[in-house]
Amino acid sequence: MAVLVEAAARVLEERGLAGYTTNAVAERAGTSVGSLYQYFPGKDALTAALIERETAVLLADVGSAAGAPDPRDGLALFIAAAVGHQMRRPSLARLLDFEEVRLPLGDEVAGVSRTIVASISALVARLPGTALADPDEAAADILAMVKGMVDAAGERGETASAGLDARVRRAVFGYLGLARAEMA
Repeated sequence: MAVLVEAAARVLEERGLAGYTTNAVAERAGTSVGSLYQYFPGKDALTAALIERETAVLLADVGSAAGAPDPRDGLALFIAAAVGHQMRRPSLARLLDFEEVRLPLGDEVAGVSRTIVASISALVARLPGTALADPDEAAADILAMVKGMVDAAGERGETASAGLDARVRRAVFGYLGLARAEMA
């Protein structure tokens, strides 16, 4: 099954949505379409499995960030995870963003957002010297900033992680009112 999901990722990257067919995925995986259908009832189910796989990587990275002893380091790790998620396979990330909206995955996407906001909120609540009335609200704002900046970079075709990471850090740490020295 993992071979089929990775084959789907590669077909999407190489051929885009127009060339993304179950036949193309089966061919790339070195199997028959019938074998593909034993695991996935259709292309949308395969796409949902691919989204789930990619999201699991992001959530694992976010979980690691949330466990950082210093909340500033945790926020930096969260930003690096979000940027890395986009830049690791930029064309795939971009196409999956479209598919996430098209497929009936609203509950799953909302659950992922809630998990990420909770992780960020826990970090924000531990930040020394900030006067945030509501860490949950700040966490939702931070997720929106990071997602907006990362998605916009993807739309522009950016591939340089370091520059994007630095810009997102400036935005988040500036929003939190943390000193410039803490952004390094």
